[in-house]
Amino acid sequence: MGLVNRIIQRLEVNREPNLTLTEQLITNKDLLPVEPENRTWRGYNYVAFWVADMFNINMWMIVSSMIQLGMSWWQAWICVWLGYGIATPFLVLNARPGAIFHVTFPIVNRTSFGMFGSLWCVFNRAAMACIWYGVQASIGGSCMLVMLRAIWPSINSLSNSMPESSGTNTRDFLCFFLFWLISLPVIWFPVHKVRHFFIVMPILMPIAAITFLIWCIVKARGIGPIIHQSSTLHGSELAWAMVVSSMSCISNKVTLVTNAPDFASRARTPSAALYPQLFALPLTSGLVCLVGILVSSSSQAIYGEAIWSPIDLLGNFLDNNPSGATRFGVWFISASFMIAQVMLYLFRGVGCESNSPSPRLGGTNISANSVSAGCDLTALFPRFINIRRGGYIAAVVGLCMCPWNILKNSNEFTSYLSSYSVFLSSIAGVMVTEYYIVRKGHYNVKDLYNTGKGSWYWYTYGINFRAYAAYLTGIMINAVGFAGATGRAVPLAATRIYELSFFTGFGVSALVYWALNRVFPAVGAAQTFEEIDVSGYDYSTTGGSRDIDTKEVASESASERYQPRY
Repeated sequence: MGLVNRIIQRLEVNREPNLTLTEQLITNKDLLPVEPENRTWRGYNYVAFWVADMFNINMWMIVSSMIQLGMSWWQAWICVWLGYGIATPFLVLNARPGAIFHVTFPIVNRTSFGMFGSLWCVFNRAAMACIWYGVQASIGGSCMLVMLRAIWPSINSLSNSMPESSGTNTRDFLCFFLFWLISLPVIWFPVHKVRHFFIVMPILMPIAAITFLIWCIVKARGIGPIIHQSSTLHGSELAWAMVVSSMSCISNKVTLVTNAPDFASRARTPSAALYPQLFALPLTSGLVCLVGILVSSSSQAIYGEAIWSPIDLLGNFLDNNPSGATRFGVWFISASFMIAQVMLYLFRGVGCESNSPSPRLGGTNISANSVSAGCDLTALFPRFINIRRGGYIAAVVGLCMCPWNILKNSNEFTSYLSSYSVFLSSIAGVMVTEYYIVRKGHYNVKDLYNTGKGSWYWYTYGINFRAYAAYLTGIMINAVGFAGATGRAVPLAATRIYELSFFTGFGVSALVYWALNRVFPAVGAAQTFEEIDVSGYDYSTTGGSRDIDTKEVASESASERYQPRY
């Protein structure tokens, strides 16, 4: 037993001494509010983040499914502006608690779902973040292949030594593993320092994208036929196609809407996480998708068919003994895409995306999955995992799951991931309603780390059944439509509801949660909106939550200062 105890102690993360078993289940240093010295993200860091997030393979392909539906390029471009323009306010709304109180998604989720009830939401996000780490690494491997082909063309004909049952070959696995390997050092850096990596991307990626665009237009001797292609859809058919396409853009960002507090918690000021994101997200998405349209239109003039994946198009440039200048250009552009894919592993998390031909495969790994998985796994196992360890666990899971097998059947994978828009929008609906309508900006930060019965967030044995009733209702309204998406015959109305799953899931869960709180008021409900921490938490130290007897403060604040009132 002595040896076992020593091994357990070695595996434990750094934490405060003399914590009870319950306290060990709910807190460690990475779960506490971010210290003032680590709130280093300014407004330009968030602009840089969104520029980096948008300049990736997914965003170059996002309009392809819209044009393949029969829309003209400008109609598809309107859908991009509408979709991301609608998603942005929801993201900013849910990011607000993180920016004000400097806590991450797992902790913000405790306010609505309860101390232990939040674990289910966190588990869902952690599992999908780990899966997507592997999927995105597989996509990054394709960037690595094109880049290496530009340097050593012989790699394209590398002999295969892997069995057919592996689902891959030696060449593709080598490129996947190299990409996976170079992403590991970035996980080591603390989150507040990672902002420096995103400063590179707003400089590098626009240069690479514009270079690629000009190159394609010159090769095509014009912008190509897609720009001149008219819509084949009309009337209500066109209108509903634009609605569905706009919703696909919203679904592409639904995970960022849900875990927005993760990156907002590092904001130097609340306004730094507000206005830059409000304008940068729709603006960059619109510009990047326009570049993708023009490049693909040019590719149709060059090769006789539209190639929506920039990596596939770059690979075509390397066919038939290209010149040294062509090889250098392909290397520079593919290397830029690869760096973007690495840099975005940190915050984004799971997207409702897939591989082509349905172009929703999102983003990128350091911002996309590593930090999201790290934050979530930390909340699940705070005694043994911190953000850094969680990031490396996600990387190992992403390698072991053989993600290239998941991408073989992209249609099924798309349907499976699209369903997460339903789950995540229902979670976001509850969280936003909790903050803005039920407690109206009032937080009790100390109670976020307190399991006493007087705690605001203890609810019923650590679970808020109001939140779960609202969450399940938001899912159920889309259940029939989801069955239709899997191939079953369902009424058209159910399909339409499911195609609007973000609004139906968010709206129904929000409405039900509000109604249940009117009937069964929660401790700490407020009448006036004021963003204030009633507990007096000391944000200047990582141990601020233990400076005062939290159970005593929670009891006093809950029973005397903030009785339920409506």
